[in-house]
Amino acid sequence: MSEQSETTVSIVGGGPAGLSAALFTQKNGLETRVFDTDGTWMHKAHLFNYLGVGSQDGSAFMETARNQVDSFGVDRHQDEAVESIAETDDGFVVETADGSYDSDYVVLATGANRGIAEDLGCAFDDDDTVEVDLSMQTSIENVYATGAMVRAEEWQAVISSGDGAAAALNILSDVKGEHYHDFDVPADADAVFGGMSDEA
Repeated sequence: MSEQSETTVSIVGGGPAGLSAALFTQKNGLETRVFDTDGTWMHKAHLFNYLGVGSQDGSAFMETARNQVDSFGVDRHQDEAVESIAETDDGFVVETADGSYDSDYVVLATGANRGIAEDLGCAFDDDDTVEVDLSMQTSIENVYATGAMVRAEEWQAVISSGDGAAAALNILSDVKGEHYHDFDVPADADAVFGGMSDEA
């Protein structure tokens, strides 16, 4: 695997799963891009059951999430749809109408739209969800699937966010060569945000 600073992660989908994955990978030194067509179901949601969020409109939640990943420098390709992903000798090439992007890892976070996973040749379960292991890795090495792609009914934002984090931590463990934890303490927030971490 290439050096950490040269490792690139492409995330297809900008809902809770995709942005959660992006936050973890970019925050921990991996070059991360997100392709976000804003097709998330969150715009139809109101959050009462997301731990730590008392009550929030889904669109407002998404604005906060996007601002958070942007603050860490994620390369967010808003309204740029992924048309295909192909395996190469060195990883993957993500194709859009605007260009081609090389990537070491791919995280699929496209909700119930499983077409890209099917085109890539990912294995599927009997209920037509993408087959993944506990780290959210598909049958294709270095390709991950999250959220509604892998769950027939459990389409909760908090579950999707956890799936994205699980995928990201597995990628980070692979790159770093050891089991990796992203555990911050108050001093970390002070160093990054000058004591204003709640406004991220």
